[in-house]
Amino acid sequence: MRTSFVPALILAVAIGAAGCAIQQATPPPAPPAVALAHPLPFKGCLLSGDPNELPPAVAMSLTKDSPVTFIYREELSHDDYHEPLAFTALDPVTYAGAPVGDMGVTAFASLAITDGERVLGDYTAKVRVSKSYTIYNEPTHKEVEAAARAAVRDKIDQKLYRDEARLAQEVAAANSKRQAPVPDASENAPDARTDAGK
Repeated sequence: MRTSFVPALILAVAIGAAGCAIQQATPPPAPPAVALAHPLPFKGCLLSGDPNELPPAVAMSLTKDSPVTFIYREELSHDDYHEPLAFTALDPVTYAGAPVGDMGVTAFASLAITDGERVLGDYTAKVRVSKSYTIYNEPTHKEVEAAARAAVRDKIDQKLYRDEARLAQEVAAANSKRQAPVPDASENAPDARTDAGK
């Protein structure tokens, strides 16, 4: 009885494994489409921020004479982690190229778009970029900072592109209000000659 049970068990396990292998893996979902950098559908002047350190969409949409203004700000914070030297010096994997530390930069960015006193849009983004290093290869703080700045600016751009249709309508409405003709007050003023005749 035992001799017939073992081959049956092996056969059942083999069939089960084969059945699992036949199942098709589900493909991972496609990543969301990323909009390519392009100017916004309106122009604005930079009220605050470095013109050389802006999200591409804002940098491509600058002009000197516009009632629309951009206020952009970035902040960076650093966090580094180092394995204790007592562990890394005695660990053989250290000399095989295992990471001995991590260098990280968190970038925070904010962008406000205003038209006079009116805020048309207010956007914020936060990104942390980190790179591990070995005893043979260590990235510079400048490299990690540049990567964090690029990533946070890209996040701001993507938020702008998702909102650009609404922003364009807001700017167009504000421009049409500014260009609307002001009624002539003299048309409604009483005529002095008519009053004198009465």
